[in-house]
Amino acid sequence: MTEQLSPVELRITDNLQDLLEVLPADIRESIRPRDDWGELLEVVMDLGRRPEARFESQAVYLTERLVEEEDLDYVTSRLSPFGKDNRSGIERTLHRISAMRNRSGRVVGLTCRVGRAVYGTIDIIRDVVETGKSILLLGRPGVGKTTKLREIARVLSEEFLKRVVIVDTSNEIAGDGDIPHASIGRARRMQVPEPSLQHQVMIEAVENHMPEVIVIDEIGTEQEAFAARTIAERGVQLVGTAHGNTLENLLMNPTLSDLLGGIQSVTLGDEEARRRGTQKTVLERKAPPTFEIVIELLNKDALAIHRDLEDTVDQMLRGRQPRPEMRERGEDGEITVVKASIQASPIAEAPVEATVTESPQPALLGDRKGVVRVFPYGVSRSRLDKAIRALHVPALLSKTWQDADAIIALKAHVRREPTRLRQAIESGRPTFIIRSNTQFQIEGVLREMFGVDQKETAATALDEARAAIERVRTSGDAVELASQSAYIRRLQHRLVEAADLESYSLGSDPNRRVCVTTT
Repeated sequence: MTEQLSPVELRITDNLQDLLEVLPADIRESIRPRDDWGELLEVVMDLGRRPEARFESQAVYLTERLVEEEDLDYVTSRLSPFGKDNRSGIERTLHRISAMRNRSGRVVGLTCRVGRAVYGTIDIIRDVVETGKSILLLGRPGVGKTTKLREIARVLSEEFLKRVVIVDTSNEIAGDGDIPHASIGRARRMQVPEPSLQHQVMIEAVENHMPEVIVIDEIGTEQEAFAARTIAERGVQLVGTAHGNTLENLLMNPTLSDLLGGIQSVTLGDEEARRRGTQKTVLERKAPPTFEIVIELLNKDALAIHRDLEDTVDQMLRGRQPRPEMRERGEDGEITVVKASIQASPIAEAPVEATVTESPQPALLGDRKGVVRVFPYGVSRSRLDKAIRALHVPALLSKTWQDADAIIALKAHVRREPTRLRQAIESGRPTFIIRSNTQFQIEGVLREMFGVDQKETAATALDEARAAIERVRTSGDAVELASQSAYIRRLQHRLVEAADLESYSLGSDPNRRVCVTTT
């Protein structure tokens, strides 16, 4: 299902002239004539190398001469003192200058990063911000987490007149100097003496200044996670970011998983384990999550929203992939919302094989009363058990085919031992064949067996594409998706593009499919 949100015009201010003024004259003058200022990300000056300007699409050398110690001294003398995190800035701007030092502590390199205030950037999540719930932003560096934090602080303080306090550890949100940048609106800013004291300032903000909202950038330690929980328990809305590119990364991080409620191992009784259809030892959430909503930023114009974090974490601990709401902003500024409403399935490698026809009406298993015992012939028992729990079908694993009501067989095993399988078929048990031992194919055959409704094909296909994206990022190998219609393939291509990967279609209808790759 899709719906349209009205676009909001973006306005950007970068105070770039202030950054140029601290650079050596010849480096400054080599940048000024360029007409692509708006794409400048940073200027890099390393001792003994040519100075470099990095743009969104390219990197260029600014002069032929090499950077000398005098150049580095020229820049650092025009900045406020560097903190213990080796960061400095320019007063009343959002620019950040980070230093590289040698073993004796002398500066041998500078990264002069352009800071921009982007007004209107939260139009894509404005309705989520207005709920008043605590929000956690996740995403790789450079996707705009801090930019959105800054804009959220401005909107909540100016338009909703809330008491907003920003805990600004590295002065990235509100800029350098004692007077915060105008881009945070009426929000107040508390600076942190050094990064290791961020958790103390977080608690101080609540105890001393009566905020309704606290904005925090980069929660990264156990102490900070505990402080965040303390703040949330006092009824203060939290808006922050954490170390972790995805929700799954954060859940597996023993230091920060407390933000999601924490994980504990629980041993179930025999009866409860049978009722759930699981092993006796399972993972469960220890407590309510600190945040109520998680937003994963895929890139500057695409994101995934987990509106019920408590339910999402529980589903993940049961081996099911989350089903977030996907949003993206097009080139024309129009925002599209794709609402996923079914359980995600991992990556497919091929469509499910046709059902063995010797068994009469195998798809009518969904009409049977009671639990269906399934025997996996060459099929992974753990993956089949996971699929049964993910789809909530009334099935249990059988140890032998003689005790089973139905059989799922792997094609390779059928070819190697046809006689043994023939006995099972001739016994009248419904038998299904799959081509490979993937989670997607196993879930697919279960859907066929039990007549599970497949009206939500688009959402499943998008979940399949997300799983492929993660696999390509991890291994670098190309991944083919299952065959889909032209409309669904177009949605998959957009999702891959939003993840900064490449995709193309291959094959012919009805078997035309998308392939995800790095190049």
